[in-house]
Parts: sequence; structure tokens; C-alpha cells
Amino acid sequence: MPPILPDFSSTVRLKYVKLGYQTLVNHFFYLLLIPLLLAFTVEILRTGPQELLNLYYASLHRRLDLAVVLSSSFLITSVATVYFMSKPRTVYLVDYACYKPPVTCRVPFSTFMEHSRLILKDNPKSVEFQMRILERSGLGEETCLPPAIHYIPPKPTMESARGEAELVIFSAVDSLFERTGLKPRDIDILIVNCSLFSPTPSLSAMVVNKYKLRSNVKSFNLSGMGCSAGMISIDLARDLLQVHPNSNAVVVSTEIITPNYYQGKERAMLLPNCLFRMGGAAILLSNRRSHRSRAKYRLVHVVRTHKGGDDKAYRCVYEEEDREGKTLIGRKIFNPKWKPYIPDFKQAFEHFCIHAGGRAVIDELQKNLQLSAEHVEASRMTLHRFGNTSSSSLWYELSYIEAKGRMRRGDRVWQIAFGSGFKCNSAVWKCNRTIKSPTDCPWADCIDRYPVHIPEVVKL
Repeated sequence: MPPILPDFSSTVRLKYVKLGYQTLVNHFFYLLLIPLLLAFTVEILRTGPQELLNLYYASLHRRLDLAVVLSSSFLITSVATVYFMSKPRTVYLVDYACYKPPVTCRVPFSTFMEHSRLILKDNPKSVEFQMRILERSGLGEETCLPPAIHYIPPKPTMESARGEAELVIFSAVDSLFERTGLKPRDIDILIVNCSLFSPTPSLSAMVVNKYKLRSNVKSFNLSGMGCSAGMISIDLARDLLQVHPNSNAVVVSTEIITPNYYQGKERAMLLPNCLFRMGGAAILLSNRRSHRSRAKYRLVHVVRTHKGGDDKAYRCVYEEEDREGKTLIGRKIFNPKWKPYIPDFKQAFEHFCIHAGGRAVIDELQKNLQLSAEHVEASRMTLHRFGNTSSSSLWYELSYIEAKGRMRRGDRVWQIAFGSGFKCNSAVWKCNRTIKSPTDCPWADCIDRYPVHIPEVVKL
């Protein structure tokens, strides 16, 4: 029998060989440049002041020798190399995919109100309050809730919450793989953000397990950061792509609705029941130059603002128990007395994606930023068709603009999101190429009938 060979793929020595090879490749130019710079410095120090002066006068009379020419060329090349090596890496948005819930999860107004009357039969005032909110919410008849919420009473168990997470996240990631041709082994960085559902193992670990990602994948799980967590994930991915060359980063943004359905009396806590719906998105970012021609967008800027130092801002979205011990998110609106100067943002951007947190949010942003109805059309139609999908809503809005065939090469897009804390985070993208209306986006079967008129009040 031939001798059994050891498993070299798992040996410690091979691990360090791989690590050394990766370090050599990533820092090849630096390792090449350092000894040349040292040799050049030593040669300069060995040359006396008079010789340097003579060389200078000789250069003025065009009597340069080969050493001076090579030295000058080397110096210019070195400076250029250092400049380009220290220049920030360009981050490309190769493509993204949004989850489209099945029709079996659809919750028309009549179904929502019928369930509310049955679940809250001892609290008619709560039912009436939800009806008034729904009438003015800006939501349409095709928004969706997860299967566990369709039961009477709802079944917000850990198992059903995990089931919703797997359905939404895996569907979005599968769609991203199909659209981009990305293989699980090609993922270098994974970031998953979900504010209110944070199980153990984490959602990012769930993705690693499902797709059998590499053992050295850099994975992150963000929770408790509200509806603006998607932009925080983009910012984190950008920072990681600056220090990890030739890498792919997958960002997954979602909110799991199942464990957060409120069945109490507090009005501030009943509000999310009327607005939040199923949704999720998976985004592929890369700093590989090979993706430059096929990428849809280039990341230009990310701005993050955190007002958590102010007590009123900190408690504007707060998770707590009501008097009966039922836990959910309460939302409180506060109006600052001072009015800041607002520049004309329409001069800087062609498209706006404002977080579809609710009709009042979109109305206020349209008013304060002095935007036209067309500028906020993507936000209003996303709220109408899909509801408030939390951190993923910005990607449904971007998909709406693309489905309408409005995205042209060179166009600039401003994504603006708000979340608990209180945080306002935004990103600016520049379109790499004119984008044709996709046939596999969540709007494909309904884009022809949008935009639709949304009345101020829908009588139920």
C-alpha cells in the first residue's frame, strides 16, 4: 500500500507560506521601492557637496551624464509610485439585488384591519388608531408581511424569525449571485445589518454557513442601528476595501418583522405595525479594476452624522416595554426650533433616494430640500408598493429609477437614510454607464403602471 500523505492544505507551515505570499503580492511595489531608495540615498551621501555642485552646473550646460539622467528618472518614478500607491482605492458598486416577497405574503388593507380587529378585540381604540394611520400612510395594497404575522394571533417565535431571515437574505443573495456571476469563494468581506433581530449565531454567520464561505472571510454583523444601518454598512465596506486590495465585499441590508409585531395599547408602539413590511437587499462592492467597465456605479462620498449626544434625539426611536410589559419600538417626533440654511441640492444631484420611512418623512424632506415631485417619486412609489423596508428601502428606490430607464452615464445619486440614535447617513454614487431597464428587478411586473396617484386619505 502506498504511504498515506499528510494533508498539506491544513498544515501550519503551508498557512504561513500562503500568508507570506499574500503579503509579498500586496506589498510588492513597496518592497521593490525601499532598497532602491536606500541605494539612491547612500549614493547621494557619498557624493561630496562640490561634486553635486559640479553636476548641477554641468546640467545647466547640457553635459549630463548617464548617472544624473537615471537618478532624475528614478526620483520622478519613485514620487509617482508613492503617489499612486497612497491614492484611495476606487470602490465600485458592481450590482445589487432586492428581495421580492411572494404574493402569499401580501397584506391588503382589508386583511390588515380584519386581523387587527381580531387580535386587538379588547382594544377598539387601538384598532381605530391603526386604521387612521393606515389611511394616511401612503402604503398600497400589495405590501407584504412575513408568514408568522398572518396567524391569529401572530406567532413571533425565534424559529419563525429565523425562517423569515433565511427567506429574505438567501433569496436576495441568490439573486445577486445570478446577476453578477459571483461565486461564494470570491467573497472577501461580508457585512449584514439588521436592527431588531440579533440571534446567536449571528445573521452573518448564517450566511457563511449557508454558502460555505472561505474560513478567512472578514464578516461583520451590525444590529441596533436603525433604518440608516445600510449606509453604515456601505461606509464600513468602503473602509475595509481601502486596506484590502483586489477584494469583493457583499453587503446585506434587511429588517426582520416577525419578532417585532406589537399587540399592546401604546400608540407610539402601534405605529411600526402600520408601516414596516418585508424587504431586503444584497449589494456587491469591489475595488478590483477588472470590475470598472461592468460596474453600475462608483462610490463618491459617504457622510455620517450622529446626534446621540442630545437626549431628545437619542430617545426619538426607543425600544422599551409598555406598562403591560410588551416590548417594541416607540417612535417620537421632535421638531427643532431653528431652521438651518439649505443649499440647492438639485444643482449637485440628478436623482434622490430618500428613505421611505413614511409619508410624513418624505413630505418633510421634499419641503426642506426644496425638491420637486419627480425627485421624490422613487421614494413615494417604493413606500406605496413595498412599504417601509427599513435599511433596504434605498435600494428599492434606486431600482425604481433604473426600471424607469432614467439612469444615464455620469448621473449622480444621493441616498439619504435616517435611523435611531438619532443618525442621518448618506452616500453619493456616480453612474458608470447608462443602465437599461432590468427585467429581473422587483419592479419588473408593475413598473408600467407607476407612478400612481396617492390620495391624502384612503377611506377604509
